[in-house]
Amino acid sequence: MNLIYGVKDKPQFKHLLVFAFQQVLAIMAATIAVPAIIGNGMTAAAALFGAGVGTLVYQLFTKFRSPVFLGSSFAFLGSMFAAFAGGVSASLGYMGLIMGAAMAGLVYVIIAVIVRLCGTNWVSKLMPAVVIGPTVAIIGLSLAGNAVGDLVSGTYDSGLSAYVFDASSGLHILCGLVTLAVTMLCSTYGKKMSRLIPFILGILAGYGLASVLTLIGSLSGIEVLKLVNFTPFADLFREITVSSFIAVPEFTFIKAFGAFGEINGAYIGTIAMAYIPVAFVVFAEHIADHKNLSTIIDKDLLQDPGLDKTLLGDGVGSIVGAFFGGCPNTTYGESVGCVAITRNASVITITTAAVMCILISFISPFVAFLSTIPSFVMGGVCIALYGFIAVSGLKMLQKVDLGDNKNLFVASIILITGIGNLALAFGQITLRTVACSLILGILTNLMLSRKAKEAPVDETFPE
Repeated sequence: MNLIYGVKDKPQFKHLLVFAFQQVLAIMAATIAVPAIIGNGMTAAAALFGAGVGTLVYQLFTKFRSPVFLGSSFAFLGSMFAAFAGGVSASLGYMGLIMGAAMAGLVYVIIAVIVRLCGTNWVSKLMPAVVIGPTVAIIGLSLAGNAVGDLVSGTYDSGLSAYVFDASSGLHILCGLVTLAVTMLCSTYGKKMSRLIPFILGILAGYGLASVLTLIGSLSGIEVLKLVNFTPFADLFREITVSSFIAVPEFTFIKAFGAFGEINGAYIGTIAMAYIPVAFVVFAEHIADHKNLSTIIDKDLLQDPGLDKTLLGDGVGSIVGAFFGGCPNTTYGESVGCVAITRNASVITITTAAVMCILISFISPFVAFLSTIPSFVMGGVCIALYGFIAVSGLKMLQKVDLGDNKNLFVASIILITGIGNLALAFGQITLRTVACSLILGILTNLMLSRKAKEAPVDETFPE
């Protein structure tokens, strides 16, 4: 891919801030969704801070050579719920989040040591392009339902296998498609600057249209036109105090303070069983994300800076992120998609985005603004983001001989089980769709790699 900004390039400062903010918008929805799903007092501000700090740790370990952002991991949702299960106190639950992230991070450290000692050839043999390509495609395709669900924001009728269309969902789709259209037009036909910030322009267009409709609805009393919920701003300034402008996020380690006396062996075992197996699953996704990013920037990240360093950065970054925000971090496909579409692989952009997340987490009005961006607007952007992830995975298959039955079977099994949403739960451990598809693909590839010598074919026919 012809990049506008390479990994080591440094955009002008005034442009850099805009590019970094675009990365923040790309990862924001998923990053703050995890604490919202878990509840128990977890906050978006703390999650943003944790993601920012975790990304900085990752960049330090990878020597600022890998342009990807780390954000809250959805793979650990079940593990995080387990930390609060069984009627444990809130402080012990938060301590469980920190302990679990530390255990998962330790798995990454151990694998990194093995990679350091044994090299990465085994990874290439275990997961060649015919395995990684369809898996990366599934990462994007598995998120397709989220993008469409956000875009429509309506009621899904399982009998009709379709969303029920009404005036409200129609307006949601309109605003989301405007967001998508502006993003595509700017990325394809825009001048250099607009091609670098298509997501910002698209989100501003969709958010602006939704805000205008909301204003009209408020003045005319038409409820269906009220698309944007400005309540976070109203709550923030209902009683003006210092916290209306600046507030320290509710960090996990503070909430966990005082839980040491409650920790026992049974609880530690529960946390270990909830987190450690998932870490091995996320390791596979780590490989897929970095293979995908390597294709985009035309540089093998598993060799430079090296898989051992990316694993250490991801593992330690995840621990640090959970220490502050409660959520273990992982490399984000949204960030990779943003790099692919904008063709801006500048690491300094990612680093600035991380610093921006840290600063934003203290600025109350900004956190409130981010929470007012409607899901259907983000849905329009995510259609492009997730689509690019899927297509970049399929692009990896271009050099694979699909005339070979072995390759055909491997790719087919990964794609079908992935699109079919195969996922398995073993107690508190859930193998997500991507993990299941990848494991089946690896097993199929290993099973068919050792071909028996083909017997000569007798092309004569008995008379």
